Amino acid sequence: MIPVTTFRGRKVALFGLGGSGLATAKALIAGGAEVLAWDDNPDSVAKAGAEGVATQDLHDADWGAFAAFVLSPGVPLTHPKPHWTVGLARAASVEVIGDVELFVRERRAHSPDCPFIAITGTNGKSTTTALIAHILSASGRDTQLGGNIGRAVLTLDPPKAGRYFVIECSSYQIDLAPTIDPTAGILLNVTPDHLDRHGTIQHYADVKERLVAGSDTAVIGVDDSYSELIADRIERAGTRVVRISKRQPLADGFYNDGHRIIEAHGGATAVVADLNGIQTLRGSHNAQNAAAAIAACLAVGVSPEEVRAGLRSFAGLKHRMQPVGRRGEVVFVNDSKATNAEAAAPALSSYDRIYWIAGGLPKEGGIASLAPLFPRIAKTYLIGEAASAFAATLGEAVTYEISGTLERAVAHAAADAAADGQPVAVMLSPACASFDQYKNFEVRGDAFVRHVAALEGIEMLIDAPEGGN
Repeated sequence: MIPVTTFRGRKVALFGLGGSGLATAKALIAGGAEVLAWDDNPDSVAKAGAEGVATQDLHDADWGAFAAFVLSPGVPLTHPKPHWTVGLARAASVEVIGDVELFVRERRAHSPDCPFIAITGTNGKSTTTALIAHILSASGRDTQLGGNIGRAVLTLDPPKAGRYFVIECSSYQIDLAPTIDPTAGILLNVTPDHLDRHGTIQHYADVKERLVAGSDTAVIGVDDSYSELIADRIERAGTRVVRISKRQPLADGFYNDGHRIIEAHGGATAVVADLNGIQTLRGSHNAQNAAAAIAACLAVGVSPEEVRAGLRSFAGLKHRMQPVGRRGEVVFVNDSKATNAEAAAPALSSYDRIYWIAGGLPKEGGIASLAPLFPRIAKTYLIGEAASAFAATLGEAVTYEISGTLERAVAHAAADAAADGQPVAVMLSPACASFDQYKNFEVRGDAFVRHVAALEGIEMLIDAPEGGN
């Protein structure tokens, strides 16, 4: 835990008592703050009270007594309209902040030189965050990974000299972190997302910009117009900017050239990493993730040799284009996190010949947008509620069967792939939510791994999880 000492002896209001909210309340109390917390869910209020957190309906609180109001990032700050607590805080001129802001204040107060890498972007931020943390820890550095991935930020170990923090930040968290100041801040990309919470894509982009604008070094993907303009703007304001691209050569920065990451500076170029053969970093989207990780790690003092070693040993993000097993020329890939067509496209783009397991609870639009990738698919195995609709979309363009269950799909796909006679992938990339058959995409992915592990002659690349099917 990181005790929040910057509010010692002062009163703090808090709303939102889910996992991160409760952790935040406890961190504030551990640091000496007087916390008054509330939630719209009575069960969360009762749990917090049982764990020693003072609770009160904040409608009835004396807002003039609070030094700050800490809001859970899941609660609306601006759109579609501010939560009622936000209105009360603003009426009393009480600042509204979140757990990431509490972390950055603690870092500044106690160990401002401790390296802090923050990552945001519409797509790719979880893989990039995990990759950076792996490179750092594989090089022997004391590394803390959290934020929007894994552990809530205030449950990490406290900042100290030589401890590296790698924090994934959602737009919601950045919106509540007005003084965020990473050593290296990464903005991968900006595409329309979460507009129900930000109103317009321009406001969404403006929120993302805050993370890199406050950085010592800003690493920015320049393959979309919003991010390109952000890079230009903050560079003019005096921030050191390192540009990255997954598809175009750059005069200065890091870019993807096939499977190589090239560094360009002052007209000279050099290969800094070769991703060929690294199964967990296939595809141009992962080249962007790797370029961002390389730039950020170099910015905090990691050597090029240490970076290359970390890239080679990266096991991948669980459930995201994760190679889990191999049998002869067949690799089995768990991409259960792909819960819509847009999310499935990168994995389908990364292999030349695929036995594709798809389906589940369908999302709007189905898989029609994936039609340009259909030539890569040898056969599709359809499961769950979406099977009939997906079959209609595939039509005569792709051979398919309606397998029904994941277990049957894995068995049939593995048999067909074994008979193919060339390098192929058996891939679970469902382009659907999981809720018709599984609790969440993690449970679905774990089931896929267990079914693969049960096949004869499989060399598992990861340990199969325990549990039933």
